[in-house]
Amino acid sequence: MIITHARTVDEVEFAARWRFLLLLLMGAMVVLVMRAAYLQVIDNQFLQKQGNLRHVGVMPVPAHRGRVVDRNGELLAISSPVKSVWGNPKEFEASPHEISALSNMLGMPAGEIKKRLFDEHRGFSYLKRRISPEIADQVLALGIPGIYADREYRRYYPVGEVTSHIVGFTNIDDQGQEGIELAYNDMLKGVSGARRIMRDGKHRVIEDVASVSLPVPGKDITLTIDQRMQYLAYRELKKAVISHRAKSGSLVLLDAKNGDVLAMVNQPSFNPNANFSANGGFTRNRAITDVFEPGSTIKPFGVACAMELGQIRPETVIDTSPGQMHVGPNLVKDVHNYGVLDVSRILQKSSNVGMTKIALNLPSRKFWAFYNNLGFGQALDTGFPGEAHGHLPDYQSLRSFTQATLSFGYGLSSSTLQLARAYLTLANGGVMPMVGLVNREGDKAPEMHRIMSAATANSVRTILESVVSREGTALKASVPGFRVAGKTGTVKKTGARGYEESVYMSLFAGMAPASDPRLVMVVMIDEPTAGEYYGGAVAAPVFSSVMEGALRMINVAPDQAMPGPVVTASK
Repeated sequence: MIITHARTVDEVEFAARWRFLLLLLMGAMVVLVMRAAYLQVIDNQFLQKQGNLRHVGVMPVPAHRGRVVDRNGELLAISSPVKSVWGNPKEFEASPHEISALSNMLGMPAGEIKKRLFDEHRGFSYLKRRISPEIADQVLALGIPGIYADREYRRYYPVGEVTSHIVGFTNIDDQGQEGIELAYNDMLKGVSGARRIMRDGKHRVIEDVASVSLPVPGKDITLTIDQRMQYLAYRELKKAVISHRAKSGSLVLLDAKNGDVLAMVNQPSFNPNANFSANGGFTRNRAITDVFEPGSTIKPFGVACAMELGQIRPETVIDTSPGQMHVGPNLVKDVHNYGVLDVSRILQKSSNVGMTKIALNLPSRKFWAFYNNLGFGQALDTGFPGEAHGHLPDYQSLRSFTQATLSFGYGLSSSTLQLARAYLTLANGGVMPMVGLVNREGDKAPEMHRIMSAATANSVRTILESVVSREGTALKASVPGFRVAGKTGTVKKTGARGYEESVYMSLFAGMAPASDPRLVMVVMIDEPTAGEYYGGAVAAPVFSSVMEGALRMINVAPDQAMPGPVVTASK
């Protein structure tokens, strides 16, 4: 009886434990059913959200980059639709035959394709970017799992090298790297859109669900340049740099009335449509970023300052004998002993001694302020990347010899565009408009600064006409049918040991027609090594060729009588 009673107690305890476990399991099931009902009926957005995270995604839709056009609406930069082929290594499955076909279509070694797509630790790898949509469609037609193609845009520059230094270029991600493309990147690039896509269990795109946001195209940029003048300037500068075996060259052509840049070219140039890595050595716009000592092209401004202060007149006589003079321990020399010269002939013969005597009679502060007002040593505010300020010595450091060297163009530096801007004052009645590369909105007039009186500007311009004559240094700058005013410059370059005797920069700065200037131009040829190196022989002919063509393009009437035909009496 004792044994029987013990078994009954065990059975009771076992039954109690079983009932407890059964109740616990039933309670858990009830909780799970209630939780499932809650999530699927009451709070069903949670499961939808989790499902979407695994099967619904958002893909960017690239925006069309804005165009760059010239003042007449001619295309300088435009984006064309292309496709980029990429792969997902986790999905990629291909036979050797398919890999070979893919290699042929994309122009890639089969080994490179395997290297990029047989690494399962990667979820994405570009195979080829910016290829034609037709080739991308042929690749997709192979039906290889894990191979996709997305739409992108590729930048195209219709005139290539001709405008490359102004327009610049973009990288493979369509981001501006140089020039206008960089300066106005935020305006040009637009805003990307987005689309919602559905993926299957292997993360493959199986359906476009909806558009989340439409892409906003970038804004167009209209430049002030004239493509016709740009091409003319490019052709003539390139020809001169090659024929004189020069290191480089720059040319700037401005509208004399409002400061618009009508042409700006550099040599050597580059093709922005080619695949290359950005290299500031040849992609930078030297006309804006590089500076040099302007030499004798600065002399008209020293004369203008003296005229403005009432110190001299065109007929004022100055003795330059014996062709040299000491300023402290330093010696200033002319090429020849020109003897007694009036102010007009000082510019005509480009006398350093004459300019030194004029400058040393001027109050230092007013002389420095005049150069400062012309913009030397200051930013141009064009917004162009890498724009140079140039250099003008501080007033406190101005000594007699410094003042002398400034009068004939040494001891300060400027870019080609800065020098051209200064010449606008002589062409525009003493008023200097701010230069610009991008069209001003609406009819907004350019900002103007009066630098000198109209009488002074006109007097200096008349003197500069004599420079472009048989008696002057720039006969080769003359343009048939037009009066031309300008100034040559032949500048010694500095090296490790100071100024070098045999390394020069050839310059010409001028305007036409001189009676009422419409165009201002500066030509700079760096280190010509074949033949002559004087500005009047190297840079002046480029000015003549470009100016003649540009004046015809804008239909400017000649202001000088053309020589008539020679008639001989018949016997």
